[in-house]
Amino acid sequence: MDSELLHALSEQMGISLIGESSFNTLRQRLAERINQLINLDFQELVRILYRVDVNENKLKFLLKEKVGEDAAYIIADLLIERQLQKIKTRRQFQQPPPENEEDRW
Repeated sequence: MDSELLHALSEQMGISLIGESSFNTLRQRLAERINQLINLDFQELVRILYRVDVNENKLKFLLKEKVGEDAAYIIADLLIERQLQKIKTRRQFQQPPPENEEDRW
């Protein structure tokens, strides 16, 4: 499991996911936390989704399309997908460190 993904999701969701080794376990832990937020602090969940930049239209579409499925798992999948996109973009544009000290300046 990508440690950058686990760190980002842990920080955003307010739970420790560091050390999770399987996608299914990660997804389940996220869904549990999302269900907590749905029931206890919906505004916090909305804030997280906004901050992570989960596509609102895609979320609404999937919630309508997948009636009967647990909404928390749908949201968890979108959070994971968005974080992976961010990580990929960061890595794609990351500058390699200079080879010698003089090139730093």
